[in-house]
Amino acid sequence: MSSILPTPEDDSMPEQQLVPNGSPAPLADVRVIDIGTLLAAPFAAAMLGDFGADVIKIEHPTGDPLRGYGYQCDDVPLLWKVVNRNKKSVVLDLKDPQNHDRFIELVAGADVLIENFRPGTLERWGLSPEVLQKANPDLVVTRVTGFGQDGPYASRPGFGTLAEAMSGLAAMSGDRDGPPLLPAFPLGDVMAGLQAACATLIALHARQRIGRGQVADVSITEAMIAAMGAQVTAYDKLGVKPRRVGSGSDNNAPRNVYRCADGRWVAVSAPARSVAERVVRLVGRAELADEPWFATGRGRVSRREVLDDALGQWIGRFRRDEVIVAFEEAGAAVAPIYEVDDVLQDPHFRARQATVTVPDSELDSVCMPNVAFRLSETPGRIRWPGPQLGEHTDDVLNGDHR
Repeated sequence: MSSILPTPEDDSMPEQQLVPNGSPAPLADVRVIDIGTLLAAPFAAAMLGDFGADVIKIEHPTGDPLRGYGYQCDDVPLLWKVVNRNKKSVVLDLKDPQNHDRFIELVAGADVLIENFRPGTLERWGLSPEVLQKANPDLVVTRVTGFGQDGPYASRPGFGTLAEAMSGLAAMSGDRDGPPLLPAFPLGDVMAGLQAACATLIALHARQRIGRGQVADVSITEAMIAAMGAQVTAYDKLGVKPRRVGSGSDNNAPRNVYRCADGRWVAVSAPARSVAERVVRLVGRAELADEPWFATGRGRVSRREVLDDALGQWIGRFRRDEVIVAFEEAGAAVAPIYEVDDVLQDPHFRARQATVTVPDSELDSVCMPNVAFRLSETPGRIRWPGPQLGEHTDDVLNGDHR
């Protein structure tokens, strides 16, 4: 059953679910039950919570395994604080049939259920989408798994790493003569979380037209395949496979990372011919722009080594700040290779509030990435970091959901 959106004058709307102009947050009328673990599904629920959704995180009494991942400060998991921001933690063992009535009561008042168990797990517990939607026909059930709800691999355990491997990403990542490389962060889970949040919002919008909820089936592997661009199209039509080219590209050149005289690094990209011309003029190799191969991205790729050598020699003569100033004056695209402290100190990111420091009951405050996009009238915000295990159990189960 869809919850009712209070008016701005309604005193029942908590302050944390209002945007700065006093209006309700865009998803303040949406209640989400997050029973996912680790990253992909919880990341999707966090995005909805950023824009005011009332997100109730159901955890096993031992807690979400994510609480044991990554760095900890004073035994408090930091990744947990980020991925489960804006959520209320409720302890409820869904494997125990004695808890099913309480769980279904929560579901009956919700708009969305997000989960990422292996296919068949909810069914085995007696909590299939059919059972839940019988209690609440309006319910959107978003299911995130490694390989989807059907197909030969559906029953396999699925994590972002496997999706990164099977999507083709690892095969095209790394140096030309080196092994395939996996990303150093959970890219597959984040991509699937973005897809799951999008699928959920589409299903909520469709509910207004079809008069009922539906099931969204999100595969982490397919989310990664979708993110890979035209690799399958190029193989279908031309029989070509992406190659490992380090930080280069098979679509345009120059595009690489280069070391400066002070030992720091910059990244250069010139996807358009006009930009590439500015780059070669800047580094004193204007004659390269007259070569026939220079006219197209693929042609420049065929002479990647020539372009990399020209840029590498010139950039290696100057400090990073000098290189960046010269490129900016020439109207060419360049960026410093940042480490995390550089991100926090960068004046542009500070002006844009790309990161935000949020008060926290355990750590006093937590700095984390801010909501990744801006809405002019109803911006999202991080109201609180990930909660303590079971922090909201009594309030939620006693009916104080908001």
